[in-house]
Amino acid sequence: MNLIAWNRNHIDELVALWNKELSTHFPMRKELFVQNSFEDVNVLEEGSFIAVDDNSKVIGFVVSKKWQEKKKVEMDFKKGWIQVLLVDSAYRGKGIGTLLLEQAEAALKESGAEVIQLAGDPFHYFPGVPEVYPDVQKWVEKFGYNKKLDAFDLINHLVKKYPFPNESSASFSVLQIEEKEEFLSFLARCFPGRWEYEAIKYFEMGGIGREFVVAKKNGSIIGFCRMNDSISPSIAQNVYWSPLFEQEVGGIGPLGIDSSERKQGYGLEVVVAAMAYLQEREVETIIIDWTNLLEFYGQLDFVPWKKYGIYLKDKE
Repeated sequence: MNLIAWNRNHIDELVALWNKELSTHFPMRKELFVQNSFEDVNVLEEGSFIAVDDNSKVIGFVVSKKWQEKKKVEMDFKKGWIQVLLVDSAYRGKGIGTLLLEQAEAALKESGAEVIQLAGDPFHYFPGVPEVYPDVQKWVEKFGYNKKLDAFDLINHLVKKYPFPNESSASFSVLQIEEKEEFLSFLARCFPGRWEYEAIKYFEMGGIGREFVVAKKNGSIIGFCRMNDSISPSIAQNVYWSPLFEQEVGGIGPLGIDSSERKQGYGLEVVVAAMAYLQEREVETIIIDWTNLLEFYGQLDFVPWKKYGIYLKDKE
């Protein structure tokens, strides 16, 4: 067995290995793998490796990330991420996973990471370690990772129509491209960090606004909700696993309301507006990713679909 540098020459084999091991719950598309594990500038090349056997067959890999964007966004520069670590089931029990993990951790620490998180990276696949793989959760705990909390993906199969919220004291509309700068300024002020960064990347990747509902009062933006579908300019988190379904799948989230305008029902209303727009676009199933707000979204008939443990390891 040998470790080779992370490179695009093995994309097809890497995707095939993913699907061999994980496609029952998390089917991978080549374009998603390229988007998240090669095109993201935060991939830490020196901490990402491909394991091959003596015949150069791919038998495992690990992808590490460290914040490397040059944009002025509030992100945690002391955190590193292991986006994914996977070993062919036919080769497990031979120390390959341990070696991949150790090499990734060493590179992350060398890059300045003081805390390492499993998943939850920019352009992540998972918010944490999927609960459907309990052996993996036990395995990472042996290496000093501690579960901080659980996170959920929720689902709603839209067996009924959700009417647009017309009786609100706020108005709701699809973001127009000419509102881009106002919207980004709103995010920088109210939600600096990851959500702001994701919106910046959205526009860089060709977004024109149709993936956002904005809430307004007196003509000014006071809130937002993202809504994704199959023709969005990038494959967004809440539609990653849409190949599991035959029907059209959409995604909702994140969403946020200006802190000075909260507790007036606008959060729920902006979600309802997004749901109504997605239904107009003939979406039949909506997924919300990475949340703990089960009661909040339960008001709109969302139920838990997938569960994850969020694991972190502090600097030793």
